Amino acid sequence: MNILINLLMVLLALVSFVMIVVILMQRSKNEGLGAAFGGGAMDTTFGADTANVLKKFTVYIAIVFFALTLTIGWLFAHRDNRTEVEKLLQQKAALEDRAGSPKPAAPAAPVPVPAKK
Repeated sequence: MNILINLLMVLLALVSFVMIVVILMQRSKNEGLGAAFGGGAMDTTFGADTANVLKKFTVYIAIVFFALTLTIGWLFAHRDNRTEVEKLLQQKAALEDRAGSPKPAAPAAPVPVPAKK
């Protein structure tokens, strides 16, 4: 499960980077970073309706971003938090129970020491 979480985290980082680039490419009222590509070049590359294409792509990439985030959150909440040592100890105890080997006795209760006055 940890491998799946790590792969989804890498994918989330890539989606985040793409979303940042797409948002910065959009034209603002003051022609922000979208003007750096040149108005004519953007229209030639992506068509005359570039603003609508970028807005739609932003919506789609945002949906993917939120779906990945919710999936990773769900996987983190439901993953097995036990360490490998705990798993091995549990397997060892299960094997001993099946084999019928005696378990070590529990430690004796401590003897109370009288208080000094």
